[in-house]
Amino acid sequence: MWHRQTVSAVFSTYRDVATIRRCIEDLFATGVVDEVVAVDNNAEAGTKEEIALTRAKYVLELRQGLGHGFQRALREATGDIIVTLEVDGTYVPSDILKLLTYSDDFDVVCGTRTAALMIREGSEMGALTRWSNVIYAKLVEVLFNTGSMTDVGCIFRLMRRSAWERIQDLPMDGGWAFNLDWMLQIVRSRTRFIEIPVNFLPRTGQAVGAGAGRLKSASIALRMLGVILRHRLGIIPSR
Repeated sequence: MWHRQTVSAVFSTYRDVATIRRCIEDLFATGVVDEVVAVDNNAEAGTKEEIALTRAKYVLELRQGLGHGFQRALREATGDIIVTLEVDGTYVPSDILKLLTYSDDFDVVCGTRTAALMIREGSEMGALTRWSNVIYAKLVEVLFNTGSMTDVGCIFRLMRRSAWERIQDLPMDGGWAFNLDWMLQIVRSRTRFIEIPVNFLPRTGQAVGAGAGRLKSASIALRMLGVILRHRLGIIPSR
């Protein structure tokens, strides 16, 4: 609980069997997380059993895709404050305390993985990936005249339930583009948000899209640009 507000930490999992239980335990160990919602998005064998060894709420989402999994997780959460993250070892669960510190003043607190001193050696945040995220974030900042942004790909994010309920029925991508789609809906709805640096570690689990080659990375970058432009042109509806 945080300042008499309940806190839910939620995620979707696919290939995180090696790290999922430790992450759930570390979330509860922060002392502020009241609920963990673990969405099994057709995950690898053993995932359900690992979740069962914890206090997390288990949910099965059969529609395949990161977006489907995380949207289900957000809808299943009961907390006043909801925090999303991945459980593949790239994030430090105790960083949730940083996000909560800013939640008194902002409806959304976004982590950013592009602060150089917070990027651990061996993580999947090389110069190309880092600056691609920064460039796209600055493009969003300019096109939508919004607050400072440095990362469009970080899913370690805090959102007040009231803010989520305002946009939860809007069309959002069911796949890998969900995180960007969701961020743009936040921006377009003029929800108060701020970015803060979070630790970014080498991946232990294996998330969808991890370790993509240069050709695939370029394809993803172009598709991300397409999502941004469709939002800017109003092709994707918003509030």
